[in-house]
Amino acid sequence: MNQIITLTLNPSIDKSTSIETLLPEVKLSCSYPIFQPGGGGINVSRALSHFDTDSLAIYFAGGENGAFFSQLLSIEQIKTCIIPIKDKTRENLVVLDKTSQKQYRFGMPSPAIKLRECEECITTIENLKNYTYFIASGSLPNGTPINFLARIAKIVSSHKAKFIVDTSDEALKQALDCGVFMIKPNLKELSQLSGKELKDDSEILLAAQAIISKKKCEVVVVSLGKEGAMLVSGDKHYTLKPPKVVVKSTVGAGDSMVAGMVYALSKNLDWNAVLAYGIAAGSAATMNDGTELCKKSDTERLFKSMNL
Repeated sequence: MNQIITLTLNPSIDKSTSIETLLPEVKLSCSYPIFQPGGGGINVSRALSHFDTDSLAIYFAGGENGAFFSQLLSIEQIKTCIIPIKDKTRENLVVLDKTSQKQYRFGMPSPAIKLRECEECITTIENLKNYTYFIASGSLPNGTPINFLARIAKIVSSHKAKFIVDTSDEALKQALDCGVFMIKPNLKELSQLSGKELKDDSEILLAAQAIISKKKCEVVVVSLGKEGAMLVSGDKHYTLKPPKVVVKSTVGAGDSMVAGMVYALSKNLDWNAVLAYGIAAGSAATMNDGTELCKKSDTERLFKSMNL
């Protein structure tokens, strides 16, 4: 199996619980909380493990929260490479209102990352060898240089590996300027990259092709929410709608989609199937409560139902 590495600069302990009804100014009784390790690349590694695919997860971790976070990953038998930080790993909260069936997501501020901690991470990545895919997913924490992913893009390129980036704003732009293999923006993020609001499929396609034509990346996968996704590679493009499922939570759906696509790529599937498997994995994640990711059985069933 091709070696896969994930990078999570801003991981979090995801705590999920439920209440009967969300009301102000009263003490609310919560269900027993579920703790899971979260963050973009971490979720990709965890989802890949559901597909019986190993990866190495690199991440910042600090304080008691960081130790607990690493313990949670150890339980799931995820291979890890920890970059220690002085500040403590954050903790996010997801609350389900059982009466309205609405989910509330509370994202806590990131830890402050010191420059020497960033440099340690860069050095660690420079010393890695013999990998095929390097996936950087999630936001940049406070203190991380905006060109951090651009520096990693150069390192990954020097190792002849494929760099997949799922982030936003200036960090994404700078990574693209150095060249990457694949990006997975949503419609808003692609509009920001293009400098204008994209209103229909034809404009989305032209915007993605413009990025590829400038040799900034080889593949653009645009997440379109309930409308599915579009994959653009060279002169080929595919748009697929997601299978119908009962949505319980969208937490981790995008990361599950990335994991599904990387898994399909490792199996040498064609681009249409890669997109379909990614959509199936993302849809499978939404079928679960809280912060639970996709299951292989659900993903395979949904993939087959898409009738490619």
